[in-house]
Amino acid sequence: MTSPLSTATAQPEILTGPALWPAQAHVPSVLGRQIVIDRGDGSFVTTVDGQRLYDGTAGLWHANVGHAHPALAQAAFEQMNRLEQYHVFARFANDKALALAERLADIAPIDDPKVIFGSGGSDAIDVACKLARRHWQREGRPEKTIIVSREHAYHGLHAFGTSIAGLPFNREGLGTESLVPETALVSADDPELLARQIAEIGPERIAAIVTEPIQGTGGMNPPAPGYLEAISTICRENDILLIVDEVITGFGRTGTMFASERYGLEPDLVTFAKGVTSGYLPLGGVFVHPRIWQPFYVDSPDTPVLRFGSTYAGHATAAAVALRHLDLLDEERLLPRVVELEALLRDELDTLAARRPGVAEVRVAGFLGGVQLVPEIANDRVTDALVDLGYITRPLRGNTLQISPPFVTSDDEVRAFVRAIDEVVASEEQR
Repeated sequence: MTSPLSTATAQPEILTGPALWPAQAHVPSVLGRQIVIDRGDGSFVTTVDGQRLYDGTAGLWHANVGHAHPALAQAAFEQMNRLEQYHVFARFANDKALALAERLADIAPIDDPKVIFGSGGSDAIDVACKLARRHWQREGRPEKTIIVSREHAYHGLHAFGTSIAGLPFNREGLGTESLVPETALVSADDPELLARQIAEIGPERIAAIVTEPIQGTGGMNPPAPGYLEAISTICRENDILLIVDEVITGFGRTGTMFASERYGLEPDLVTFAKGVTSGYLPLGGVFVHPRIWQPFYVDSPDTPVLRFGSTYAGHATAAAVALRHLDLLDEERLLPRVVELEALLRDELDTLAARRPGVAEVRVAGFLGGVQLVPEIANDRVTDALVDLGYITRPLRGNTLQISPPFVTSDDEVRAFVRAIDEVVASEEQR
């Protein structure tokens, strides 16, 4: 007698691998394929297997002065031998956090700001959004609670950042549309639609509008003509705070210290991170307009307390590195260099788009570029092929490639990077 065929469905294998859980990854797709970086030098990094790669993304948009800069390593070494860290709660502070706050206040895109430190951009967004709501509660406008952001926006992955993201996949599987209540999305690029959407939400209920001057993770999208001006006008005419997320664009990436200057914005709150230390140590923060900070500085026992802060906020070693990094931007004339690199990158990418039918569009603002591919060519295939040729880029929303090398790169390195993209796209066109 024969046994009946089993109808049980085979279960997929549970994969193992290193203890480190890869971030932002479909894990089965990357296990066994991870590119493990061992060291860096200027615009290049080297893997544990000895492959030298051009860092066409400056890590995650942060290594502006390049990798392993000896001046920043020395600043960290000296500070750690003096005082590694001390918190900035209540009566306590450390001298480097105080010095950095003063230095940043002098270059901020807000006059006479206060500076709140955190550990990164996600921290900064959380603080800025909470502070916006707290401002209107204190002003006797409790109905103003909604935080508005743009489609395709990325503002980190803490609770507020996840809730206001214009990238729905960042909220998948969480059991709720928004981790934080009272949020709304508006058009990313249409000024007229934006105005109608704000009217539908009710400007009297909106605490703040949050915007990146240039959308990064959302596809490297510079602002459409008139769009940022429309946001500014809506905020000004309706008592809505303007929060500008400069986590990517701050500290020279657009050729000005902050993109708010480039685009003529007058923000109430500005978030920053990444470029403040060139990514050498985690640090972020918020610039706060006087109309928001002054009520918390009134000399009275009834003055409210703003509850913010974390163990590593204002970290002494990170602040020491940030101070030295600001010196380097001047000493190495890196902001004027970004202006030169913008012109070069624009010329190179325009030529690429004209030559390659597989390139749908190119976008450049400052030393930030995006190469959008036609639907038939998958950007992740292109990024994989570029690694084989010795170049790092990243796939972004909209089938786009991220282009954002360190400021210290050479003209020839930029040209070689674009030639490599040309070569890979040409190959993909023949598939």
